[in-house]
Amino acid sequence: MPKTSSKHDVLAFALPAILLALVVLAHSECSAQEGSLLAKQGGTQTAPDGTVVSNGQLTLENTSFIFRPLPPEAQRELSKQDIITVLVDYRTAMNSDGSVQSRITNNYNAQLLDWLGFDGSDIYAAPQSRGDPTIAGAINSQIRSQTELESNDSLTFRIAATIVDIRPNGNLVIEAHRQVENNGETWQQSLTGVVARQFVNPDRTVRSDAIAELSIKKVEQGHVRDATARGWIGKWYGRVKPF
Repeated sequence: MPKTSSKHDVLAFALPAILLALVVLAHSECSAQEGSLLAKQGGTQTAPDGTVVSNGQLTLENTSFIFRPLPPEAQRELSKQDIITVLVDYRTAMNSDGSVQSRITNNYNAQLLDWLGFDGSDIYAAPQSRGDPTIAGAINSQIRSQTELESNDSLTFRIAATIVDIRPNGNLVIEAHRQVENNGETWQQSLTGVVARQFVNPDRTVRSDAIAELSIKKVEQGHVRDATARGWIGKWYGRVKPF
């Protein structure tokens, strides 16, 4: 009987210790899972200033030192009469070579066999007392032309454009106009086109190569333009090309 009682005492002491050890192990496992670097689902809250703060998630907002949230106006949906900035970077390069050579030779020989005479009342066949008149000749024409054209052009500027219409598929119709006058010099720039909404960056800028139906007009007036412009005689000669 004393041995049985001692055995029961050992079991009574060991059982709580085993249960305590199991509880400690389970708590350690839960703590390890809570300390995992994996993101949790749905752990966000709203700060007093209206910003969304993540609870334990690894996001760009709480891990990047250079991240800056967009201002509220940049997050607003684009609508008519809103203003976006177009970054125009238009470059063209053309190289053309041409050569034309033409040679034409014409020979002709004509002879008048019969002629008519009129005596006032009748028409008759007039004799050719000095023989039949003849004419002969030759025409030689030769044209040789060689041309070479190389052109490089670039146009780079920024301009603010207004959204004048939004099409049913969401594309934005934009239009921009700008005029600068300085000491008698005038620069006029105009731009129109259609751009898909997804090509507009978060800072409300868009590149010109993403704009469809793009039309750019740039007009200069003033002393600088007058010094480099062609005269009207040169324009007429270049258009008519008499030789």
